[in-house]
Amino acid sequence: MMASRHTVLMRLVASAYSIAQKAGTIVRGVIAEGDLGIVEKTCPTDLQTKADRLAQMSICSSLARKFPKLTIIGEEAYLHTYPKTVTLKMKEPTFHVNERAEVSHVRSFGDLPFEEVDQELIEDGQWEEILKQPCPSQYSTIKEEDLVVWVDPLDGTKEYTEGLLDNVTVLIGIAYEGKAIAGVINQPYYNYQSNEKQKLREHENEAKAGPDAMLGRTIWGVLGLGAFGFQLKEVPAGKHIITTTRSHSNKLVTDCVTAMNPDDVLRVGGAGNKIIQLIEGKASAYVFASPGCKKWDTCAPEVILHAVGGRSVLFWGIKQFLSHFTCYGRSVRFILGN
Repeated sequence: MMASRHTVLMRLVASAYSIAQKAGTIVRGVIAEGDLGIVEKTCPTDLQTKADRLAQMSICSSLARKFPKLTIIGEEAYLHTYPKTVTLKMKEPTFHVNERAEVSHVRSFGDLPFEEVDQELIEDGQWEEILKQPCPSQYSTIKEEDLVVWVDPLDGTKEYTEGLLDNVTVLIGIAYEGKAIAGVINQPYYNYQSNEKQKLREHENEAKAGPDAMLGRTIWGVLGLGAFGFQLKEVPAGKHIITTTRSHSNKLVTDCVTAMNPDDVLRVGGAGNKIIQLIEGKASAYVFASPGCKKWDTCAPEVILHAVGGRSVLFWGIKQFLSHFTCYGRSVRFILGN
C-alpha cells in the first residue's frame, strides 16, 4: 500500500538502486569463484564474462517482475541470447556466441519465464531513502510503459578480466521521451586497492580495502533532483586533466586529446568509471572520439553528470536519443565535461 503513494519514477529508481547492488554482489561473486567464463564478442577487446551474463539476467528479470510494462534493453542481449528452457541454479546458461538476438523485443534476458530464473538472482528490495525524496514535478505523472531502461550489467569488462577492478561499474539508466532522466551506478569494488603488477587469479593478488572500509558503493541521480552517493569535487585549480578510453584508442582519439592541450591524461576503462572521475574532481573532461560507446554505456552516467551541472556534446552536434525505437547498437562520439 505504501508504494502507491510514490510516483512510478521514484519507485523505479529505488528498486534499481537495490538491484544494482545485487548485481555488484554477483560481479564480486564470480571473481571469488575464480572462473570468469570469458567469451570474445566482436574483437579481442570486446569481451563478455559469466558476471556480465548473470548480472544482466538478475537486473532485467528483477526489474521486469516489479515493473512488467517497462521496456528493458540490456547490452548482452544485443549480440547474444539465452535458451528459453534453461534453469540457472546460479550457474550460467548455455551461451551461443554467434547467435544474434532480436533487438526490438522488450525482454533482454532471452524471454525466460519468471519461474525459470533462479530466485537467488532476483532482488525485490528498494532503497527507502530514495522514496523519501520528492519526484520532480515534470516526471510525476509518467507511466511505467513510457519509460525505457538501459542496462550495462558490467561496464569495463576488459578491465575486469585484467584485475583492474576499480574500473568496473554496473549501469542502470532510465529514459523518458528519448532523454536520460534518472540513473544508478554501482561500483562493486569501490575501496578496492588494485595491484596491476600481478595477475587476477594469483593468490597474492587479493581484494584489499582499508580496515574500516565497506567494499562497493552506489551512486544515483534524477534530473531536477540531484545526484547522491558521492562527494562532488572540483579539479585542482589551474589544472586541465583529460580522461579517455584505455581499450578503444586510435589516432583520432590521440589527436583530439592532444588538441585540448591537457596537463595530464588518464587512460582508464569503463564509461561509468570515467564519469565518476569527472564528478569527483580527478578529471575535467572525458573525451571519447572513437566508436565503441553505446547507449547502455551513456544513459546512467549522463544523468549523474548533468544532475551536478556537467555537459555532454556529441561530435555531430545532435542530441543522443534514448528511445527503444532507435538503433541502440549505434556508437556515439562525444565530449563530456564539468
